[in-house]
Amino acid sequence: MADTYYISSLSHGKDSLCMTLMLIEKHYPLDEVVFFNTGMEFKALYEMRDKVLPILKAEGIKYTELHPDKPFLYSMLEKPVKKRGTNIIHQYGYSWCGGPCRWGTSEKLRVLRKYIADSYFYVGLAVDEPYRFNKEWHPNRILPLAEWGITEEQALTYCYEKGFDWREEGIALYSILDRVSCWNCGNKNLKELYNIYRYLPGYWEQLKELQTKTNRPFRRKSGETIFDLEVRFQEKSSLEKANF
Repeated sequence: MADTYYISSLSHGKDSLCMTLMLIEKHYPLDEVVFFNTGMEFKALYEMRDKVLPILKAEGIKYTELHPDKPFLYSMLEKPVKKRGTNIIHQYGYSWCGGPCRWGTSEKLRVLRKYIADSYFYVGLAVDEPYRFNKEWHPNRILPLAEWGITEEQALTYCYEKGFDWREEGIALYSILDRVSCWNCGNKNLKELYNIYRYLPGYWEQLKELQTKTNRPFRRKSGETIFDLEVRFQEKSSLEKANF
């Protein structure tokens, strides 16, 4: 690709979507939009993808979906994993992705960096998340939202105004989740997990199914499995109903 080739990294979440739409609106150079599709995103995210594709097509912007080398669930549950520095297989599957074991993120960055090569690369980091500016570094990375002074809240409001609301079960996902990342992300906090349990029972059942296939607890620090969390959330829900 030529040195003047510009790519936008679009996860179809609020920040990267706001950035991509604003790049078009502000007539910034944009040749291609790239989405790394794990196959584990919320259904609403794929619906937002399908909604933005006609916009990109109308602007003549190429759209590309990249994928992990191996299916996500294979890497999580079945892949032979060798003990570091040896040829000894000590487990099958990396288990939950999150915390110190962000193998999914590592794969995403590896695939993206290989594809992007020397192209200029737009990344949707808001101005109020400077702690992320030095992460996921790329020599030709550009941070438009930070340059424009756009906060996470402003990015979400902009997307809502453009008709993108990430709605499932009648609920806007950003009203109950901090980040609309993979539904099985091990970095989800207790508030998000409780809201998945309460408002998105289909995903909760899928989390329970995954927990039956791995011995590692979902929350590594506390040692809580999805089933432990369900007991905790049942008690919380009962108290809320009693106090209503």
